[in-house]
This record gives sequence, structure tokens and C-alpha cells, in this order.
Amino acid sequence: MARPRPTHVCTECGGESPKWQGQCPHCNAWNSLVETVADKTPARYAGLAEASRVAKLADVDAQEAPRRPTGIAELDRVLGGGLVRGAVVLIGGDPGIGKSTLLLQATAALAQSGAKTLYTSGEESAQQIALRARRLALEAAPLELLAEIQLERILATLEASRPDVAVVDSIQTVYSEALTSAPGSVAQVRECAAQLVRFAKARGTVLLLVGHVTKEGALAGPRVLEHIVDCVLYFEGDTHSSFRMVRAIKNRFGAVNELGVFAMTDRGLRGVGNPSAMFLSQHGEPVPGACVLVTQEGTRPLLVEVQALVDTAHAPNARRLSVGLEQNRLAMLLAVLHRHAGVACFDQDVFVNAVGGVKIDEPAADLAVLLAIVSSLRNRALPDKLVVFGEVGLAGEVRAVQRGQERLREAAKLGFTRAVIPRANAPKTPIAGLEVVAVERIGDAVAAVRE
Repeated sequence: MARPRPTHVCTECGGESPKWQGQCPHCNAWNSLVETVADKTPARYAGLAEASRVAKLADVDAQEAPRRPTGIAELDRVLGGGLVRGAVVLIGGDPGIGKSTLLLQATAALAQSGAKTLYTSGEESAQQIALRARRLALEAAPLELLAEIQLERILATLEASRPDVAVVDSIQTVYSEALTSAPGSVAQVRECAAQLVRFAKARGTVLLLVGHVTKEGALAGPRVLEHIVDCVLYFEGDTHSSFRMVRAIKNRFGAVNELGVFAMTDRGLRGVGNPSAMFLSQHGEPVPGACVLVTQEGTRPLLVEVQALVDTAHAPNARRLSVGLEQNRLAMLLAVLHRHAGVACFDQDVFVNAVGGVKIDEPAADLAVLLAIVSSLRNRALPDKLVVFGEVGLAGEVRAVQRGQERLREAAKLGFTRAVIPRANAPKTPIAGLEVVAVERIGDAVAAVRE
């Protein structure tokens, strides 16, 4: 019998190559090809439904998919309102951050509401899961447990049980006997995920997969794992802090970039009703270098404190360091501040931090970062109860951002009395208790907070 020839699979795009190369020929990623065995197995990818005919878009009866609430409000927010029949959800995060705890709480709540649930664990025994459920006061939930890592046995159990919701924790521990590679390899992860997704789509079972992450924070295994699922959730937050954030980066049944905020307690994860209070530092009086930003996470406006520290550089090259904000954008903003506002920081070390461990990707944080830098450089605190948002362009203009009215209403609800915003975001009708200062240039914004 001929020995199967090895092949190399890219961990980034899933592309195959007959020999190892330093760069993937499909996606040009470096050092991403790993050796695996090309197993020739019978075709197992039958159609999930009967052959359909070509139809006009206007004739298709499109109906909103019914939602099944999980019983956890913050998780339902991230999912877009709840679980959809036949949906496949992939949850990733650092070890020990709370993925298994959250899924155990959600499945227990679903089981208590009448849904048939099955929790499959390949990392923990049934006794360990029972001990965690006792600690979380969930031992009375009618939740079915299965400690198994072989794909064929898991599929047989799912076929016999036909649960409404199934959990596989984690997909990197599952292996198929049809492949000779070890569990967690690219071939095993891709094959096992494809078979589980096929079952979920054919039977209408909601499938929740737990995925390991690499040291860079991305999901381990080929990127095809993210493409074949319906929803991808990431756990964020420091394991040394009690707060956790769950962010949706892909959702076929809801909005992306939604954020759910949780607090880790001795009774498990609890939703945080007012997450803005978590991201705001409590100062007895205004301090230099602190500026409150109104950022938008999906459909939820959040108030985050941006802190800056500007100090005299003691080395030939001044340092620029940002935590929670984009590093390259900080250097660009400092150049804009020098050119269009006359504030030079070329001989100063600049450190910027977003309080609470939150990561801010949107450009609406530009104006808050610059005003915090100016405040620290001049050692003068910004006015009390001030909020800021706006994108800053290379020409020094302050550009509009989306959902400006919602940001202002959230700031007024939390007691802020003054806002510096782009002129294009100025409200047409006044907002009670909030003085709005609309600016067009970065120089105007610096002058407005100097008063």
C-alpha cells in the first residue's frame, strides 16, 4: 500500500502546497505552512438541502429568523438578540478568561427554560464540570454532559440526542479517525469543524464552538474556521482584572463590533448594566492629561477616559507608546498637532492609555487623544464634565463621526455638561443640560478647552 504523501497547509488561509516554503503562495503570509498528511477519504459533503431552482430576488419569501434568548442579556446583545436555529457560533479568547464559564451559564439557563442542551467537553471531565456548576449554583439545571474528543462518537451522540443547543469545548481537542494527524492540527481542526457545521445546518441545532487563540490573540488553526461559522466572538480583558468584554467581529444574524461587558465574580460572569462607569477613572478633582471620549461600540455608546503623559525625553529618540489605541496613528496625530496647532512634542516622550483595558479602533478618538496630550504638556487640566469625540485629518480639520446624536445623549445622561465635537455633528436641536462646542479645525478645539 502506497504511503500517503505529506502536504503543507497554511495556518492563515488554509491553502495547500506540495512542499514547505517560507512564504505561502496563496496569501503571501510568512512561516505559516505546517506539514500534514493528505488523507484521501470518501466524499462526505453531501448537500444540506434538496436541489433548488433559480428564483428572482423579489419572489423569495424572506422572514426574520426567530431568536432564542440565552438568559444572559449582555450575551444576547452581542449575538444580535439571541441564538438562531442552525447557527454556528465560534468563541475565542485567552486561557482562563471565562469562555467555559460563560457557556456553562448560558446552556444551564437554556436548559432551565426548556431547551434540550448538550455540553461536550474535551478538556475537562464530567466531574470537573459538575464542580464548576456547583460553584455557580447551576447543579439543578437539566443539562446533559459528554466528555469525548472523538468526532465520530460526538456526531453519533448528537444524532441520537438531537439537542436544540450543543457546545463543543474545544474544537482543537476533537479528532477524527479518518485522519492520521494529531488533534489540534490544521487538517483535524478544519475537518472536524466542517463535519460539525454540516450536522448543525442539517438538523437545525445551535452549535457553540470554543476555539483556542495564538500568542498574537488570533484564533488558532486555519482562517477557514472563521469563514464557515455564522458568528465569531472574542473574549477581551486582562485575566488579572475582574472585568471581561465579549466582542462580535462577525455575525450573519446581527451587527458586528457589538460589545458585551461582564464582571467575573465567585458566582460566575455577571453582566454590567452601566459599562461607562468601568472605563472612567475616579478623580477627586480634574487632573492634567485626562480626557473623556464618547466611543461607539456597535450600537452602544461608551464613555472611556483617555489618559496622556508627556515628559521630557532623556534619549535622542523620543518615545511614542499607546495602550488600547493604534500606535502608528499616535505618531501621525502628533505631526498634525505640530503643523496645524503649533504644539511641538518632538523632544517629549508621549504615552497614551485607554483606561479599563478597552481597545479603541475607531478614528473618533483622535480629538480626545490630542486634547489629552495638550493638557499633559501644559500641565493644565481640561474643564470638568467635558466630553470629546471627532476624527482629525492630516489637513488639521476635525471630521464628523457616525452616531453623533447618540453619543451626545449618552454623555448628557451621565451628567456631562460640555462637549467639544466636529461642527458637522452639531445637533439641530439643543440637548438639555449639555453645552455643545462645535469646531472645524484642531486649533479651534485647543483654543476652546483653553478658555
